[in-house]
Amino acid sequence: MTEIERKFLIKELPDLNISNTQRIQQGYLTSPDDSLEVRLRQIDNQYLMTVKTGEGLVRVEREISIDKARYDKLWSLVRGRPLEKKRVSMYLENGLMVEIDFFEGNLAPLIMCEIEFHDEDEANCFEPPSWLGKEVTTDNRYKNISLVVHGNPES
Repeated sequence: MTEIERKFLIKELPDLNISNTQRIQQGYLTSPDDSLEVRLRQIDNQYLMTVKTGEGLVRVEREISIDKARYDKLWSLVRGRPLEKKRVSMYLENGLMVEIDFFEGNLAPLIMCEIEFHDEDEANCFEPPSWLGKEVTTDNRYKNISLVVHGNPES
């Protein structure tokens, strides 16, 4: 699956018309310098392993469900600190879903959002709402894998 996504810092929180809230814990089996990113993620009671390649706007992503026993066994191999966040999902007026991540622990008070698009044209034509701040799509310091190793670039 190809993921086409833009990431932004949050300048001010919008009036949240929330469709979903999730608790996420994730860690990485690879380091930020590797060409392949392998992530373990727990979303509420769901366990996933994800492999990503590429950088910036367009990345290839493969995600598989794993059971808790396998997750626990692999978790011992996680590099860096675990990343914990609360994710709030909502829809923009144009129907695009926005996922706002409220980072916890040593990454607090970082708030960032991701918006996924159907294709590159849609992504490139997107006009961010005024409540979005600086775009960090191509700033590798804001990749989750970099955040767990190097911390919050805003600190």
